Amino acid sequence: MARHCATFREPIPKLAVRQVANTLLPYLILCALMLGMAANGYALLTLPLAVPAGGLLVRLFIIQHDCGHGSFLPSRRGNDWLGRALSLLTVTPYDSWKRAHALHHASTGDLSRRGTGDIHTLTVREYLALPRRSRLRYRLYRNPLILIVLGSPLNFLLLQRLPSGVGLPWRTAWRDVLALDAALFAGLALLTLAVGGVGTVLWVFLPVISVAAWIGGWLFYVQHQYEETVWEEADTWDFHRAALGGSSYYVLPRVLQWFTGNVGLHHVHHLNSRIPNYRLQECLDGHEILGRVGRLTLRDSLGCLNLALWDEDARKLVGFARVRRLQVA
Repeated sequence: MARHCATFREPIPKLAVRQVANTLLPYLILCALMLGMAANGYALLTLPLAVPAGGLLVRLFIIQHDCGHGSFLPSRRGNDWLGRALSLLTVTPYDSWKRAHALHHASTGDLSRRGTGDIHTLTVREYLALPRRSRLRYRLYRNPLILIVLGSPLNFLLLQRLPSGVGLPWRTAWRDVLALDAALFAGLALLTLAVGGVGTVLWVFLPVISVAAWIGGWLFYVQHQYEETVWEEADTWDFHRAALGGSSYYVLPRVLQWFTGNVGLHHVHHLNSRIPNYRLQECLDGHEILGRVGRLTLRDSLGCLNLALWDEDARKLVGFARVRRLQVA
């Protein structure tokens, strides 16, 4: 299977350019339209447009994500420059996120290497060993309203402005993050002058970034936080087993798959992160097993909201209700 995936890792420049064009141009046009509407007294009418704009921003983030893997364009330098340029729109520092995400790929499903680029997950035994206050803190963290609804926009708007927890040397992280912060501030100032007020700019971009963050946060959650995922101790962990068994195949309607840049084919992506997003479907279609494992539909994914702990005995993710039953038993 790894050999099959490797045959799709070569970027196709024509497809890459087409994807940038059919994503970036509509996004910029939509944002310009929203800014014009807000500046001319039609601010409330811009809110529905934040949904498609947010979807396009997710797709731009996937392009930046591929650049970080060196998979979007044939040139390493081209990937890096495009990724850094897109970070001005995704408000995510390119080099820092690239490093943290590489660590995520190298450690997915390894219980001994949790904490970098993933959603903090405790085992049942670890949770039961915590004092009451720490249990409450973890339950609050795993609450979907806090983790996704509040946490995702907070992560992109605020936490990404700070050079901490990104897996880079301190000075490198400061340089990367603060350079983007300075560029974002300059861009905000220019847009403010163009439309006549910072309130107009924030009214447009805060909802757009929030919508994109909610979509992205949910996608990142269901990619690994589903019942039959795989976690192993370090001595039994295997990269390919963790990639195939610990990453979901999120089966989405075609329009949603387009907006999310095929990232729902996450098991294929983890098997070989050098496959460009625009070739993931081709890779999946070429191998029968890839279309059968880890399948998660939209309806199935709603059940993932209650999952919070890795049950070492049952070998699956479970909710807090199971822990209560264990305590009673």
